[in-house]
Amino acid sequence: MTKKVATKRPVKKAVAKKPVKKVLSKKVPAAKKIDPKTQTIESLLELIRITSTVVPDDVAKTLMKARSQEEQNTTASYAMNIIKDNMDLAKFKSQPLCQDTGTVIFFVYHPPGFFQNDFKELIKKAVVKATQKGYLRQNSVNSLTGENAGTNLGEGHPSIHFYETKGKEVEVKLVLKGGGCENVSAQYSLPDTTLGAGRDLEGVRKVVIDAVYKAQGKGCGPGALGVCIGGDRADSAYAAKKQLLRKLDDKNTNADLAKLESEIVETCNKLGIGPMGFGGKTTLISCKMTHANRVPASFFVSISYMCWAFRRQGVVLDAKKNTIKKWLY
Repeated sequence: MTKKVATKRPVKKAVAKKPVKKVLSKKVPAAKKIDPKTQTIESLLELIRITSTVVPDDVAKTLMKARSQEEQNTTASYAMNIIKDNMDLAKFKSQPLCQDTGTVIFFVYHPPGFFQNDFKELIKKAVVKATQKGYLRQNSVNSLTGENAGTNLGEGHPSIHFYETKGKEVEVKLVLKGGGCENVSAQYSLPDTTLGAGRDLEGVRKVVIDAVYKAQGKGCGPGALGVCIGGDRADSAYAAKKQLLRKLDDKNTNADLAKLESEIVETCNKLGIGPMGFGGKTTLISCKMTHANRVPASFFVSISYMCWAFRRQGVVLDAKKNTIKKWLY
C-alpha cells in the first residue's frame, strides 16, 4: 500500500496591523447669537436700505403701466424710460433711487407695554449706520446754524411716530420724503375766492388740482398725492402725509372720497404736465384722501405731494427674534 505523505500547509506570515488613526470630528462653531437690540438695529437697517433703493411693487407696477401709455419717441416716453433705468440700476447696485434721500419718517405700531424710548434709540443707531453705508445721504441740517453733523440726527430728525395697537407684534413703516416734492406740497384755507373754491368737495377738488398745476415738474412727477380735508393746520398736514402709506391699488372706504380720488387723477392727467413737467399723459399716479373734524371757523385742505421715487416700505418684526418676519409693500 502506498503511504500517504502529509503535505505541510503554508504558514501565513503575520501581518503587522497598522495603527488606526482616530479621526477627530471637527466641531462646527456655533452661530453667534445676536442680542435682541443688535438684531433690531440690523432689521431696521435693512428696512432703510430697501426703502431707499427699491420702489415698492405697487408703485413700480403703476409706473410701468404709465410708461406703456406714453407715446413713443416723445420727451414723456424718454423721461419714463429714464425712470425705469433708474429703478433697475438702484435695485441692482443697492444704491439710493435719488441723491436726496429726504426726511426720514418712521411710523411704529406696537403692543401695550412697549418701551418707546428704547426703540427710538435703536432707530437712531440704525439711521446713523445707514448714513455711514450710503443708504442715506448726510441730509439733516441744523436750521439755526446750518451745521450738518453728518449723522442724520438732530432736533426732530428722524421723525418718529408711535401708535399702540392690540396686536402682539411690532410693525414699522418708513417713508423717505425728498425735499423737491415736499416743497410743492401745499395747504389751502377755504373758501378761496381766487379759485372760486367753496367749503365743499367741489372746492376741495379745485384746490387740489391747483396745487398739482402749480407744482408742474418741480416735484419730480409723475407724482402721488396724500390729501386731508379738515383738521387744524398741523394735524391736517400730518394726516395728508399719512395717506402716502396706503397702497396705490386700494380703494377708499368712503364712497364720496373714492370717487373724488379717481376724478382728481383723471383730471390732472389731462393737464399735459406729464413726467418731470415735459408734457405727456402721466402727471399723477394716485391720489389718496382722508378727512378730519374741524372748528366752524376753519376749513383747511392739506396736500402732501410725493415724487415718482415713492420711497415707502414697512416690515413686521418677529416678536421673539426681532428679525424681519414680513414685508408690507
